[in-house]
Amino acid sequence: MPYDASSVENRIYKFWEKNGFFQPDFSKRKRPFSIIMPPPNANASLHIGHAVFITIEDILTRFFRMQGRPTLWLPGFDHAGFETWYVFQKNIESQKRDIFKENPEKIYNEISEFTQKNRDLCRLQLKKIGASADWSREKFTLDKDIVKIVYQTFKKLYKEGLVYRGRRIINWCPHHKTSLSDLEVVYKEEKGWLWYIKYPVKQATRDKRQETSDKRQATNYITVATTRPETMLGDVAVAVHPKDKRYRSLIGQKVILPILNREITIVADEEVDMDFGTGAVKVTPAHDPLDFEIAQRNNLGFLRVIGLDGKMTKEAGHDFEGLNVKEARREILLKLKELGLLDRKEIYKHSVARCYKCRSPIEPQLSKQWFIKIEPLAKKAILAIQKNKIRFYPSYQKNIILNWLSNIKDWNISRQIVWGIKIPVWYCKSKLSSECKEQNGIIISETPPKKCPHCKGEDLIPETDVFDTWFSSAQWPFATLMTSSRSKDFKKFYPTSVMETGYDILFFWVARMIMIGLYITQKIPFFDVYLHGLVRDKDRQKMSKSKGNVIDPLGVVQDYGADALRMALVFGTGVGRDIIISEDKIKSQRNFANKIFNAGLFVLTNLGENFNPQKIKPQFTKKDKSILNETQRVKKELKKDIENYKFHEAAKKIYHFFWHQFCDKTIEDCKKRIYKAKNEKEKETPRLVLWTVLYESLKMLHPFMPFITEDIYQRLPSKPKKALIIEQWQ
Repeated sequence: MPYDASSVENRIYKFWEKNGFFQPDFSKRKRPFSIIMPPPNANASLHIGHAVFITIEDILTRFFRMQGRPTLWLPGFDHAGFETWYVFQKNIESQKRDIFKENPEKIYNEISEFTQKNRDLCRLQLKKIGASADWSREKFTLDKDIVKIVYQTFKKLYKEGLVYRGRRIINWCPHHKTSLSDLEVVYKEEKGWLWYIKYPVKQATRDKRQETSDKRQATNYITVATTRPETMLGDVAVAVHPKDKRYRSLIGQKVILPILNREITIVADEEVDMDFGTGAVKVTPAHDPLDFEIAQRNNLGFLRVIGLDGKMTKEAGHDFEGLNVKEARREILLKLKELGLLDRKEIYKHSVARCYKCRSPIEPQLSKQWFIKIEPLAKKAILAIQKNKIRFYPSYQKNIILNWLSNIKDWNISRQIVWGIKIPVWYCKSKLSSECKEQNGIIISETPPKKCPHCKGEDLIPETDVFDTWFSSAQWPFATLMTSSRSKDFKKFYPTSVMETGYDILFFWVARMIMIGLYITQKIPFFDVYLHGLVRDKDRQKMSKSKGNVIDPLGVVQDYGADALRMALVFGTGVGRDIIISEDKIKSQRNFANKIFNAGLFVLTNLGENFNPQKIKPQFTKKDKSILNETQRVKKELKKDIENYKFHEAAKKIYHFFWHQFCDKTIEDCKKRIYKAKNEKEKETPRLVLWTVLYESLKMLHPFMPFITEDIYQRLPSKPKKALIIEQWQ
């Protein structure tokens, strides 16, 4: 008979919830086990990647619950700052509305309503997949108590000099009109042009009279190579390497900036690559990170010639003001050619920085932003990882995270969007008191102050930026437990047992949780980190809507059942490896569910309602002893595999044991003995073998396929517990 998952799963899940089986059982005296759910973004329905982490974390949760440990899987959802802004901005644009021209409060409220609807939908979908999380402890990253923790962390960082507001080169997305961290930028190798532009060198003069009167055009040039001629209008210098013999005599001399005819200086800097182009580079500190550093070292100023809207500013000159970057580039190149200063161009392959969401070219901008001095926090994280206080699965990820932490840069945590946690800062422009001046007019407060506390009576200007969502998410493990509805959760469950997430957010999230967690709690946030791979199709292609290979997990659940999906996601997938999924693979596991169902039905039919294993005095055959020993052996191996996060090994072992050893051999052997038995006494031993192996198999299968196993367990005569979910693995 085919197994009908649709008639089982909703009923079983309601049974679990109604009986409070998802909540930790503190009557157990063993060491607690805890997982804090990576909060799904509350901006869309679940995708197959969510099904992966839900399956893996639920396997762990159900397994350790059956080990008799007080087990907490704390669920939650993420407001997802920029990610949600991206989704909502697309929705707004589809309605022919301009999100930047509408009332910010109105937009915020619309997004809030949008996320709450998605949050409710996602919760239902997580339950469909079988997530045995404690929903009574659910958290949201915009909960007032969570926000309070985030504010306290920011204030502590600021007081200890680890947060500052500074003018730095940042990654600016002109489409979304916000800054992005380095991790939110993707680099794509593209073919472009390298233009060679001649900068006239001002002729040397003999005395002061000549210096003030000689305006003659220079006859010699220094040629610079650039991929961005449109930024040359903001040049403040030309830089060469101090050891470059070609230009040593020119260091300190003046050159004439083409088109604008502004005098700039030739400076020496060791960061200049002598092998790039001509070895001489233009210095545009307002629009390039390296140029900004060169300008800092050489006490140069800066000119912003590209605005936050992606258009040329008045500093670019009257002829170019208001043009977009492409238009300005074309006009500048035409002008240079007209002046005879465009030497040549050549095809050039280079990495182009783009926004990781909309793929618009990033425009480096000199901007005032909030930054965390991340290096001091990284040092503590490095030490904890090196001492193996945190273990990584797969193990090679340890060196990857250590390398990143060792080369870390200050983290820009401010975003120029409406949606998110507002940075709790107010500015006093007057700065009348000395104390206010010392603080640069900055007041940090969890609640809006009415007046400046230093100047006594001055009005304040609120900060309009919000935190990078990863700043609040970095505090997720301790913030959720500190604000739990159960006051002792932090003490009981922190540090958490394991953080399970995708390897693609190792730097975005895992590294930052370790740094901020150590800083605030003085403890590591988790003992283990398990990093799963990306989901790919049968041709090993990454799933995307444009490729048409996306699998809808809820559609799969409807067609084949949650158990089949869960088993397919872990079956044949090594630790940290990308997950290959296809409909055929899911169908195969649906067939396995059918096998479990029919095997269970056969055993139940042959046991009878009054079967009691405690009253039987068995006479085991050699085959009986063999399968009973094999059951215990497989059970021990599964325990070891799951504890070492080898879910694929555990899944494979229980699959083959149940199908090939129990169904193909033991059931067939016991069936013959039962059918040939002359009396009820002769049936007792084969019945006991069937009951025992099925009972133990259901426990081993339960973390992977919880619905069908619970359904069969509920039909078992003389079942030891009220539910399989709270059974003892031993």
